[in-house]
Amino acid sequence: MDDVRLAVRRLIAASVRPGTSTGMFLHQVCRTAAQALSASGAGISMMTTDGTRGVCAASDPVSERVEELQFVMGEGPCMDAFATRRPVLIADLGAGAVSRWPGYAPAALQDGVRAVFAFPLQIGAARLGILDVFRERAGPLSATELPMALHFADVTVEALIDRQSDAGTAADADSLAVDVGHGAQLFQAQGMVMIQLGGSITEASARIRAYAYAQDRRLDDVASDIVARRLRFDKDQP
Repeated sequence: MDDVRLAVRRLIAASVRPGTSTGMFLHQVCRTAAQALSASGAGISMMTTDGTRGVCAASDPVSERVEELQFVMGEGPCMDAFATRRPVLIADLGAGAVSRWPGYAPAALQDGVRAVFAFPLQIGAARLGILDVFRERAGPLSATELPMALHFADVTVEALIDRQSDAGTAADADSLAVDVGHGAQLFQAQGMVMIQLGGSITEASARIRAYAYAQDRRLDDVASDIVARRLRFDKDQP
């Protein structure tokens, strides 16, 4: 699973330039996810328990419209995924989904969408929103694509939380206007530390965060030192 996670991190890092705004970062995540998952498109919506919700990024205009339909209709995969905190995987919108979502399903089918896969963007008790993946053909995600989609959701949340932490803001949808452009550098640093430790990407991420906290430094500054090889983490370090 760490190999899949690292592959997703590299895909996102390769497509995001330093200085990219949060909005552009999320749009690029959608485009990258759509391409990697052989999908026709993808969309990200921000949702909170206090009722804040809306589309904030999409890979293309059609996906943005289909994503928005769920809020217009008040129903759809992203609504269910947010409520249940679990992925909602609809391999064929034309098979039973019309009775489940009588407003959304026919409208999405009319726009050419045959399958929708919704993944919660969440960490602990905090729910930020949903990543939706759309396909113009019916059929489930493959055994390779499903874990990749889950990691796209996880990595997106991590990048957003990292940027929020650096900006000193709370982890909620209202604070998603922070800059996430240096995410690529952080992903690269995590990959380097993973190799240095000979462990997992999770262990590398935890070690970097612990170091930044102990030294009272920003994650971006620590990541910069790692990438520039001014700082390294070895197995025998505490």
